[in-house]
Amino acid sequence: MITLYHCHNARSFRCLWALEALELPYQLNMMPFPPRVECPDYLRENPLGTIPLLVDGDTRMTESSGIVHYLVSRYGPDSSLALPTDHPEYGAWINWLYFGEATLTFPQTLVLRYTQLEPEERRLPRVAEDYTRWFLSRLKGVERALSDRDWLCAGRFTAADISVAYALLLAQRLDLSQYFPPRVSAYWQRAQQEPAYLRAQRSQDRHQPSSAAVSPLM
Repeated sequence: MITLYHCHNARSFRCLWALEALELPYQLNMMPFPPRVECPDYLRENPLGTIPLLVDGDTRMTESSGIVHYLVSRYGPDSSLALPTDHPEYGAWINWLYFGEATLTFPQTLVLRYTQLEPEERRLPRVAEDYTRWFLSRLKGVERALSDRDWLCAGRFTAADISVAYALLLAQRLDLSQYFPPRVSAYWQRAQQEPAYLRAQRSQDRHQPSSAAVSPLM
């Protein structure tokens, strides 16, 4: 049984979305935020104290885009989420899969940190403003890619969309969705209606402990 350690709408939501899209059985361990502070025992499972942690037999992974790639490659290579290596858009698919984390989510972590997570006296509005502009400028590539399609690759919803759309979920939690360009905004609306997205949202809500904090954590 695959086990996913997860906080509400954290990066680990990518993994939960993929599990639901692949219709894989899994155990969901909802963690309070931040788990390294609120649940010290978790450090025995993941010494970094970060989310996600996916355990699949002897395999243990902590990178959300890598976990999505692993799940699709191992359990769904023939699913609609995957592209075969000889597909003409395979390179684009891999690029978007990691673009969602490295290029779109990273700058938002600094916005989150310096507007919400740090104590008041350590918050840095100028840093948050700079990285907000960074994030929004990176959306230009997504806007351009969607000029002739509804999804990023192969004319269908794939794992690449899970990675990129999560970054838009985080942006919404940071009140940045009002600045999305038109095609990105429409894309985000479509992503929120994707069936596995809705199932993943219901799953985390169903498993959410009453004492666990709900936060767009990293």
